[in-house]
Amino acid sequence: MKQEAGFLLVMAGIYLFAIMPRTGRRANKMKGVFYAHRGLHNKKAGVPENSMTAFRKAVNAGYGIELDIQLTRDDEVVVFHDFDLKRVCSAEGEISDYTYEELQSYAIYGTEEHIPKFSEVLEAVDGRVPLLVEMKYKGLHSRICEKADEYLKNYRGEYVIESFHPRALWWYRRHRPEVCRGQLSMNFQRQEGNYHPLQLAARCLLFNFLGRPDFIAYDIRDRNAVSKNICRKLFGCPCAAWTVRSRKQLEKARTCYDAFIFEGFFPAK
Repeated sequence: MKQEAGFLLVMAGIYLFAIMPRTGRRANKMKGVFYAHRGLHNKKAGVPENSMTAFRKAVNAGYGIELDIQLTRDDEVVVFHDFDLKRVCSAEGEISDYTYEELQSYAIYGTEEHIPKFSEVLEAVDGRVPLLVEMKYKGLHSRICEKADEYLKNYRGEYVIESFHPRALWWYRRHRPEVCRGQLSMNFQRQEGNYHPLQLAARCLLFNFLGRPDFIAYDIRDRNAVSKNICRKLFGCPCAAWTVRSRKQLEKARTCYDAFIFEGFFPAK
């Protein structure tokens, strides 16, 4: 019995060490902030996601902005969510297959909007609202972090970064430890049918030991996720909910999250 109890204590210790966020520093400035998911977009009104118009509308409304960045073939940092162009631009191939100039021939959802450069977005926002920048980390190289940081290190506005990929947080931990970083996660098994062991570990935040995040950004559909709640309640780690799509969802999430990434309605700031 004693051996079993001892084994369980050791395993519990390993688990807590693995999921533990960064200690001694908290992303308190995030608490209570509402981030417009991919800008304040409205497809029916002709304002597509991750577009310059959507970002300007978020700034004018006083909301923070959540956006996604990745690299083109010629290493330009652009703002775009999907790795491929099919859903948003009705085109074949991936962002990384094209140069920035080549991508300008594709419209976003058939509007007059085109895929913007990250630098253009930073210039337009100009520090007026906080930014939540998701690194679309692809493969095993850290090029997106390096290139994005060339712009962010000179940006005077408030921002934090986040990623599903723990290697992105690991890069920031090593090279830019002063930047607030967040680990994105979700129940990959229930929501996507992905039962790969690495995805199960990611769902349980077992890679936190690599990046030691300052905050957790977790799918609102999984507000009772055990590891997320342990990070929040035991370690005092702020948690951001994505994506809140109604006032009803927001009210349910308030007891489980500290910041909110929203779309489809206007939450009270």
